Amino acid sequence: MLNILLLVVGFIILVYGATILVDGASSLAKKYNIPGIVIGLTIVAFGTSAPEFVVNLAGSFKGNSGIVLGNILGSNIFNILFILGISSIIYPLTVKSNTTWMEVPLSFISSLLVLVFASDMIIDNRTHNELSRIDGIVLIFFFVIFLAYNFNLMKKGSSDEEIDIKDYSKIKSAFMIIAGVALLGTGGNLIVNSAVRVAEMLGISERVIGLTIVSIGTSLPELATSVVAAMKRNVDIAVGNIVGSNIFNVFWILGVSAVVNPVIVREGSALDMSVNIGASLLLFLFIFTGKERRIDRIEGVLFLMLYTIYMGAVLFFM
Repeated sequence: MLNILLLVVGFIILVYGATILVDGASSLAKKYNIPGIVIGLTIVAFGTSAPEFVVNLAGSFKGNSGIVLGNILGSNIFNILFILGISSIIYPLTVKSNTTWMEVPLSFISSLLVLVFASDMIIDNRTHNELSRIDGIVLIFFFVIFLAYNFNLMKKGSSDEEIDIKDYSKIKSAFMIIAGVALLGTGGNLIVNSAVRVAEMLGISERVIGLTIVSIGTSLPELATSVVAAMKRNVDIAVGNIVGSNIFNVFWILGVSAVVNPVIVREGSALDMSVNIGASLLLFLFIFTGKERRIDRIEGVLFLMLYTIYMGAVLFFM
């Protein structure tokens, strides 16, 4: 019970740390006249993925490959099947053409690359599968391309594309940034240590812990952002937040994790990678079914059903 309590406390610290880091950094950036769209594409985008990044970094340094890969795959699957499922039930999500033709396919490509890079036993006849440091560098290279694409969009954006940025003094903003980073580090370490102990106590693998408790906990910022956006009918934010987060998770977070320490692919991960590919493909296909380019409520219900089935399979075969 103590380890479970520490796990919950770790998530609270992690999410709060990410929140004050984003608020402080956004306020400081605005005081230096950095456009709101730039802040949105960099600071805010990083903030929603900061929990996954910190947990994965801590897991990589400790050699907990099951949590590292499970967190990324679990988060991406949860993002599409659960968060977009809930969001589209609240309000059907119309998708912009840029997201349709660039970001959703890029998210699908990222899921394919993970499977290819993690198939060393088939491709190279090796004794085990892993995401090597070279694989990590390639993923980061794709992330650089994604950043270049985003900044190109930024230049074409209109001047009224603003985000809600809180106004703090420079000193308070700097303090919030420092405190946010400290809380992220504390929460991330607490989560990884507690998750490993819980897995050992329950006799389940780090992979299952990563796919369930850890990935869902680190995806709370995305869940909150997309659900609130759907309730306010800001459908671009609801979809863009999830697709962007999935790309960020694979190309940057998993890429950096593999560079820090090669990620050993555990038994059972083939199912997770296949579901990740399937979810990304379904997202692309659903956009082109029915009227307009959108995810309807019935498709949202199907997403939720598929996530329930997948979670059942993970827990049953753990």
